[in-house]
Amino acid sequence: MRLLIERKPIKVYPDPKRVIARFFFNGEERAMEVVKQVMGLSSKEVFNLISPLLQEYSKRHRNITKILTRHCKRIKGCIEKAGYEFDSLDKYEKLLLGSYFTHEYSIESAAFFNPSVVEDPDQSDLVEGEKRLIISFRAVGEGHISSVVFRRALIDGDHNITVMPAGNYIDEAEIIKNAIYNKKLFLKKAADSRIDIEILDEMGNKLNEKFDYSTLRKVILDGKSLQEDNLKKLEYDKILWLSDTYHEISFSRDTDISDRVIFPISEFERKGIEDARFVRFVKDDGSVIFYATYTAFDGAMIMPKLLQTTDFYDFKISPLHGVGAQNKNLALFPRKINGQYAMMSRIDGWNNYLMYSDKLTVWDNPVKLQSPVFPWEFIQIGNCGSPIETEAGWLLITHGVGPMRRYVLGASLFDLNDPSIEIGRLNEPLVIPNTDEREGYVPNVLYSCGSIIHNGELIIPYGLSDYCSSFATVKLDLLLNKLKSSNCAIPREVTVEAEKEFSAD
Repeated sequence: MRLLIERKPIKVYPDPKRVIARFFFNGEERAMEVVKQVMGLSSKEVFNLISPLLQEYSKRHRNITKILTRHCKRIKGCIEKAGYEFDSLDKYEKLLLGSYFTHEYSIESAAFFNPSVVEDPDQSDLVEGEKRLIISFRAVGEGHISSVVFRRALIDGDHNITVMPAGNYIDEAEIIKNAIYNKKLFLKKAADSRIDIEILDEMGNKLNEKFDYSTLRKVILDGKSLQEDNLKKLEYDKILWLSDTYHEISFSRDTDISDRVIFPISEFERKGIEDARFVRFVKDDGSVIFYATYTAFDGAMIMPKLLQTTDFYDFKISPLHGVGAQNKNLALFPRKINGQYAMMSRIDGWNNYLMYSDKLTVWDNPVKLQSPVFPWEFIQIGNCGSPIETEAGWLLITHGVGPMRRYVLGASLFDLNDPSIEIGRLNEPLVIPNTDEREGYVPNVLYSCGSIIHNGELIIPYGLSDYCSSFATVKLDLLLNKLKSSNCAIPREVTVEAEKEFSAD
């Protein structure tokens, strides 16, 4: 018999009015022609064109003049190739040129789903029983491009959830490229990304064991300039794109959490940032940092990445390395176990794996933890966010895929000191799509990227058929008792072949 859950009467829908102003460029030849056309206008014509644009779009974007000026600067080369000195342009010419190389992108126009929830770092000015939450979502816009967005929510002592209204503006972060690269890890990731080995060997001879972005960029551009083969030049471009996956981003302090969007930055994630799994991680010294694992997608290949922040203003982003950092569904445990970081993964796209590491960004030696057992998970089993620590063990919300590719949520319990020991697993789904949740962007799918415990209840935010999001709750003691008495834990069996297949070289 399935456990009783409560679905909350709240849904968070995509809002097509949530737009960002993106750089728009459709080729150097056309850009130069546009520049010539604009520069042929009189000063009065320029002002008469840009003035109403500024009035209209200042209502839709914070500091639209800064955005247009920045986009104009990005075509400086085209302006000078067209025969004009960039520094001699007046401010209105720069703004008008910038407007021709700007377009609006609706980040939530298609879907708003796969939420993850953590405790807000700011818990001030609350009454007893309340908790302030930060919820991340996967927002999808035109072209199926995914980004990470946020909402703040409040849950009271009776488990009523209020999602705060979003702000009027959306801001992208300032990108800071100040990473220091480890040559061995960088070149290994480049090889995993199928970049030409000969070029990587050549670059390896020119780089120190540690190097910065400016050094790497110079080596890449010098190597590219010696190539006549366009395909070889593309390989150098790919290395530069890979370097862009290591960066920091910083949001303005005058933004609300709902104003901040983490949009694809590098070419290796140009098709989307998918399914961020946030976790509140407690370090050995008791300090707190928030991590998130997510999947970067370029349209053909995926790259697992790690995001970290303490305040949700400044974020550090880097790729994950190692045999275990493959495929999707990586979820970090909220603290070290026996002195090591621990991670759930689904490297083969089918089963749940467990792995340990001394380094947060390097993951090898994954060990199979769970395989599909019940009919509702025969296609695959995976995690729905980081394991949650309870007195009874590590509580893991899972997803299972069964007939008609229906996604449902399940639950498992693992030993606190040795998570490779499965204490129990629900033999029936915890949450299944009801008749009101089956229709959407992808029908028959319930999915979550992270839950939280509050006042004795498990709060599960979940996506409804990849369109919008809602919440379900279940009493924690009932769930744990069910898991402990399930008698359906499946002994972990790892064959020698499997260990060899997924062990580090």
